[in-house]
Amino acid sequence: MPRFIMLQYGLALLLLGTSLLANGAKPCAEPPEQQARCLRALYEQPISRWPKPTIMGDGPWQELAPLPTHAEWRARGAYQPQRAQLGERLFMDPILSRSGQIACASCHEPSESFADGRRFPFGHDRRVGRRNSPSVATAALLGPFFWDGRSMTLEEQSMHPIEDPLEMAFSVPELLERLNADESYPAAFAAVFDDGPVTREQLGLALADYQRSLLPQRSALDRFLRGDRQALTDQQIHGLHLFRTRGHCMTCHHGAALSDRQFHNLGLTYYGRDRFEDWGRQEVTGDPADIGKFRTPSLRQVGRTGPWMHNGLFQLGGVLNMYNAGMPRPRPRPEQADDPHFPKTSALLVPLNLKADELEALEAFLQTL
Repeated sequence: MPRFIMLQYGLALLLLGTSLLANGAKPCAEPPEQQARCLRALYEQPISRWPKPTIMGDGPWQELAPLPTHAEWRARGAYQPQRAQLGERLFMDPILSRSGQIACASCHEPSESFADGRRFPFGHDRRVGRRNSPSVATAALLGPFFWDGRSMTLEEQSMHPIEDPLEMAFSVPELLERLNADESYPAAFAAVFDDGPVTREQLGLALADYQRSLLPQRSALDRFLRGDRQALTDQQIHGLHLFRTRGHCMTCHHGAALSDRQFHNLGLTYYGRDRFEDWGRQEVTGDPADIGKFRTPSLRQVGRTGPWMHNGLFQLGGVLNMYNAGMPRPRPRPEQADDPHFPKTSALLVPLNLKADELEALEAFLQTL
């Protein structure tokens, strides 16, 4: 095909997609091979001209954005490298646990994208935790922390596993005593902080700065957002489009963090059940309206950090199928009929009615993250 005709054809596809979007119609509804060309033409435009995402409810959202480069991150003064180096040593050292056998890295393994690949983590005396270990590689982009949002800062978050009886089963005062009696840690802390005994504040700063340094490896999506329009395949671009539109995904997963940092009930509370019951955010706030709500996780590295959800019960394909169905909507059993606190699945979730090939495209896009 002559170059001039090819350019005309590409322009026609672009104008077609833009025109359809302007008129509120479904864009690129052609046969598959033409749809792929049309969607690519749409998404090769500047981000400001991409199709507007479908956002459920009236919550604020941010446009998708690439991760900052490490140079950009350092320029922000987001962390101090010396503190982060000390924090890395602490993060990998089982000295932080009562038994001397459990390190932060036991549940956040570098080889597992700083998750652990298990449904639930194990800790002190091989005791099993009750919630899935999320990756901490995105910690710098998030907050509040933990599935239930019990910590507002990374410094505070870093102390919880040390004192959790299911994790390190220690206490911070006992740990500080151990660190101050160690052969090398007092000098290591003095090289970063002022002379004197190791303190809780110093411990928190070091561990927090190490986590701040763990920006995920930039993905194919980041390259695409920075202008490399060949970084995504046609199927992945189709998935990106579904992520933004009919999948409603950007309602809760947006910005560079791919999280709204909010708490939602996805219908997975198992309220009143013998197994898997978890009241989530309510355990922090005491508000019955928060029963079953959990923080929106980042989707960064989502393809590497399964199993998924706060209870680690699901594979990625199963998660997509549940969202496609509108998520579970448990009904009260007869004995729960008059329970005013019976949790309700978020109204933001509705059936999506995506076809099998569309779910495959959406999963292909998620794998680019």
